Amino acid sequence: MIDKSLIATPEHPWISLETIQDVEAWMDLNDRELQQLIGNKATVGHGICFSLSHGGEIYLHTNSDGDLLLDVTPEAEWITPVISATTQVAPPRGQIWILPQYVLLQLILGLNTLVASSRLVVRHEFRMRK
Repeated sequence: MIDKSLIATPEHPWISLETIQDVEAWMDLNDRELQQLIGNKATVGHGICFSLSHGGEIYLHTNSDGDLLLDVTPEAEWITPVISATTQVAPPRGQIWILPQYVLLQLILGLNTLVASSRLVVRHEFRMRK
């Protein structure tokens, strides 16, 4: 039997989000779809993966405190100044960012024109740099 948590969800082409209301509606839709995928299972590492138009990916999750966790792949390091500028948070030493929940809207609006597609992630293991 195949473990359904390992099945990738389809990528969706990115549609430009112009307003805070657009971002909130997008977040609500993705949250409902993610809840349908994971059901009542206690899972770790579920969230959204953004494929960037100039290469690389960003995995977005929340922790139990509601903080945002961003796993920025090495190919996406070019986006670091954008993340820092939109969130007013200095870059971390590694590729994992921990951001306060209140910066989510600004982050999505800041990344908006640089995202090529997104997909839901049911299980993601953070790759910590050594």
